[in-house]
Amino acid sequence: MATHYVGILDGEGDVWGVRIPDVVGCHGGGATPEAALADATSALREIASHYAVSATPLAAARSAKEIIADPEASYDAGSGESLVLVPLLLDRGRPVRANISLDAGLLETIDAEAKRRGLTRSAFLASAAIDKITQA
Repeated sequence: MATHYVGILDGEGDVWGVRIPDVVGCHGGGATPEAALADATSALREIASHYAVSATPLAAARSAKEIIADPEASYDAGSGESLVLVPLLLDRGRPVRANISLDAGLLETIDAEAKRRGLTRSAFLASAAIDKITQA
């Protein structure tokens, strides 16, 4: 399964959008290009989850070259559109134990912040990782 889909970013000022030609109906929007990409990442994750529940496979991700060459993708670099990579974050529905090493002070800070937010360490770290991935 692909880890990224090619998206088409367009917009100006405080209105931006990302559409993903390989996943019909998948798009995101926001006041900045980064916000639009984060929203598209969330939309792709939700669609992938819905497809998984219904046992429907997602369309295969194509390369940027294939998207550019496809007239149905409607990519128009001349109008200021650009290509972006949208990460596919899949929930597998099963936890996996991972052994990681962190500085002791950082781990104490993570634990304190997780507790303040009412989260477990694992939930806090997963949330932070998702935030970092979607704000690439």
